[in-house]
Amino acid sequence: MSRGLSRGARRKKVALKSVSPFRASGTETETDTETGQDDRLATVHIAETFTSLQGEGILAGIRSFFIRTSGCNLRCRWCDTPYASWSPEGKRRSVEELVAESEESGARFVVVTGGEPLLQREIGVLTERLQAVGMHVTVETAGTVEPPFRCNLLSLSPKTANSDPTGDARERHARLRGDVAVARRLLARFSDYQIKFVVEGADDMPEVLDILEGLGNVDPRRVLLMAQGRTAMEVSEKASGVAALCIEHGFRYTPRLHLDLFGGGRGV
Repeated sequence: MSRGLSRGARRKKVALKSVSPFRASGTETETDTETGQDDRLATVHIAETFTSLQGEGILAGIRSFFIRTSGCNLRCRWCDTPYASWSPEGKRRSVEELVAESEESGARFVVVTGGEPLLQREIGVLTERLQAVGMHVTVETAGTVEPPFRCNLLSLSPKTANSDPTGDARERHARLRGDVAVARRLLARFSDYQIKFVVEGADDMPEVLDILEGLGNVDPRRVLLMAQGRTAMEVSEKASGVAALCIEHGFRYTPRLHLDLFGGGRGV
């Protein structure tokens, strides 16, 4: 979401000693007694990591360490990270290494994003370990799956019809994004949340309002609209219209600082 900065010269070792609630076992060890695997050896499919400024939402402008997982179950037509969704790239990295790198970054805020990070089997272990070393963890999700995980801020981004792709992926994408039951249950689990919608214009609002109604008792001050666009120019062309919709409906407007400051591409 924002341009990566240089990393520290040396990586600190992290003591991962807390007990994970994300295993079936309740024993006070770091080993999953069902699989015989050590949580410290858990790996996650990662597209990229970088330190930058949060570009969107209620924490926009805050220095953050980004962990972008690879793989997604949706196929948004305007996706700006196809290397983590349509054509997932990257490699598996250990939770221990990711936690150490987050500490090394000097940032206190960590954003776990994607792709769809909740598809990662070890998301619960990763988020628990990040919190255990004092990180404020934001998890960004479209809200179509609901594994066990932890976060300080749930960043929910329901998708509307403006995201539907053409071709073979369209039907499955529409079916997954159209079921708000999972997102509703996620909101029930986390009291600190934001709900971000990518908006083309006023034609999107009936669906946005329908989704919010389906989600239940949502605080409008935690609903954010952002203009669809892959470049700062594309966003700026729609920004005033989206801002007017925020005024009309009592929602918040979110900029896309990473595009304004750094442009699109990887590591932003």
